[in-house]
Amino acid sequence: MSIKLMHRHLVTFSVIVTIMFGCNTQKNLNTFSSKGKVNYNLSKEDELMLDTIQRKTFLFFQNAIDPENGYVKDRAASWAPCSIAATGFGLPTYAVAAERGWITRADAVTQTLKILRFFANSQQSADSLSTGYKGFYYHFLNLKTGKREWNSELSTVDTGLLLMGVIFSRNYFNKDDAEEQEIRLLAAKLLGRLDWDFFYLSETSKHPRTISMAWTPERGILNWGWHGYDESLFLYILAAGTGMTNAEASFQATQSYYQWKTPYPGLSHVSFPPLFGHQFTACFIDTRGLVDSYMKEKGIDYFENSRRATLVQQQYAIENPKGWVGYDSLTWGITASDGPGDKYNFGNKKFEGYAGRGTSGRDETIAEDGTLAPYGPLSSIPFTPALSIATIKNMNAKYGDKIWGPYGFYDSFNPTAKWVDNDFIGIDQGPLFLMIENFRSGMIWKYVMKDPVIQTGLKRLHFEYKK
Repeated sequence: MSIKLMHRHLVTFSVIVTIMFGCNTQKNLNTFSSKGKVNYNLSKEDELMLDTIQRKTFLFFQNAIDPENGYVKDRAASWAPCSIAATGFGLPTYAVAAERGWITRADAVTQTLKILRFFANSQQSADSLSTGYKGFYYHFLNLKTGKREWNSELSTVDTGLLLMGVIFSRNYFNKDDAEEQEIRLLAAKLLGRLDWDFFYLSETSKHPRTISMAWTPERGILNWGWHGYDESLFLYILAAGTGMTNAEASFQATQSYYQWKTPYPGLSHVSFPPLFGHQFTACFIDTRGLVDSYMKEKGIDYFENSRRATLVQQQYAIENPKGWVGYDSLTWGITASDGPGDKYNFGNKKFEGYAGRGTSGRDETIAEDGTLAPYGPLSSIPFTPALSIATIKNMNAKYGDKIWGPYGFYDSFNPTAKWVDNDFIGIDQGPLFLMIENFRSGMIWKYVMKDPVIQTGLKRLHFEYKK
């Protein structure tokens, strides 16, 4: 047996042990860990405000679900299907709610088990109306049947978000009773059947060696990979930790697309205009001090990169080059969200519907039309505590109950168009809730960072702490 093949077998065996035994392996051997809650002194008033926001947001994950299978809807609207990503964000909210006394631990176990049992036992096949294939799941599922909805894609990043919630759950529910043991066993099953190599793009593809975004039974593998810095950072860590054969080469490929920019003095960073791209990974992985080869060379960690990206948004709102109503130093938050749509167009003002809005300064904007999303600043609260808190208080003072509804802040609003959304989106509610909790207690970071899948992934991709 060649040395290369022997090494591959050893890596495969290590990954299998990691996935199957989860938090019961590698005790005291962790290279990476959470640094706990963010060091910031909250006033009692601000603590109450954040508690209220979280509590109202949690109601979405209590009510916008399928009562039988537990999975979470894409949005609150009555017509919405299940979103596997929203379900992944939702899983930790039940444990947080139990810790904060909003529900019992038994309630959290019941809801978590519903979700994990469904995904573990759902149909995995190439059938166009299955739930998933190759260990991955379709982006949207019919709320009643749990089968593929809207001819949606088998999504790598959305499956990844679902499994980050699963990883949290298997570490938090660590008791020896039958139900919590079942959570851990189901988590191992879900993590153990991922076929990442199926999504590895060839040298002749659009983005060679990267992870493809999707597959459909009608068209096969999408010839477009997750390339460059964006919300998929966690996906490469997860893939490396769950046995992707060429994980190191794939991560090097995506790094080759990174773009280092300086939109404002002192705010150089790897750019990605929408705020959510800086927040999704940090919902689960504590990036404080964390660097890879690229960031080590630049001299900043991923947490600092996200802090600078957030401050760029504030500076852009101050500059306000397009003259949108409402922008100022404490009114910002340009990220993926609902929008007014073109029926609100007037004069030279054009408005988008749902779009991945963003800005990395005046020279790099995406669908930027004066629409603001409260979850943007709130999901950056670990990066910019004082600024995020002041911003959300200012939004409250300026717009009050117009932007507040049954599940907390409505998804978005646009003062120029005099428009406020009437809906709540699961993949926006989730980061808002989880990042507030990480800021307050570090709870999601605590239980995700200790998982051997994350430890293995970070090690395989040569992450380290900035010295």
